[in-house]
Amino acid sequence: MTPDTPAPAVLLDLDGTLADSPAGIAAAMNATLVANGERERTAAELRPFIGPPLHHTFGTLLDRPADDPGLDEVIAGYRARYAELMFGLTPVYAGIPEALDVLVAAGCTLAVATSKAQHLAVALVEGLGLAGRLSAVCGPVPPARDDKATTVGHALAALGGPSRAVMVGDRSHDVEGARAHGLPCVGVLWGAGDEAELVAAGAVSLCRAPADLPSAVLALL
Repeated sequence: MTPDTPAPAVLLDLDGTLADSPAGIAAAMNATLVANGERERTAAELRPFIGPPLHHTFGTLLDRPADDPGLDEVIAGYRARYAELMFGLTPVYAGIPEALDVLVAAGCTLAVATSKAQHLAVALVEGLGLAGRLSAVCGPVPPARDDKATTVGHALAALGGPSRAVMVGDRSHDVEGARAHGLPCVGVLWGAGDEAELVAAGAVSLCRAPADLPSAVLALL
């Protein structure tokens, strides 16, 4: 790469990709369900809802349309509860800091593109000690209801529109958000999604451990 060549970009999902988020998310979801007259769900029942946009999640869990205006208040309550819980219940996955260091050393620019509200995402990556490795952290700014494709677009814009970029994520909507911008997506198998989901969505490769992530990403840049 010459000095005038733009750095290749790596866009990273947060929950289930960088951060082991299910415990904190599930606790805040269950507290929100109870506050809205619903029963708590098991970890297995909530697992499919970790990662997708919250209006879809709570619309399904509360049996309401995703565009129900009343969901804004539900989600605001969820975010307030999650903000109190996330640091104690959300570790970084072992090996992720080292994998990001390899990508930075290889000349990549890194950014988070997440469905988590941006202020929570910024606080979490700072709390996990990852912020110094990232050039941008992008997520919906409430009350926006951005889908993943919109967030990926914001991340690409924040990085100056790189000519080469790869998305990394654990759910089908990460793959679909990347494809909306013509980007390949590496699917990771340590998060909430599984191999069948990621392959069906069109992930170009799968990664089974954080140590394997740099080689999988760099092969596509």
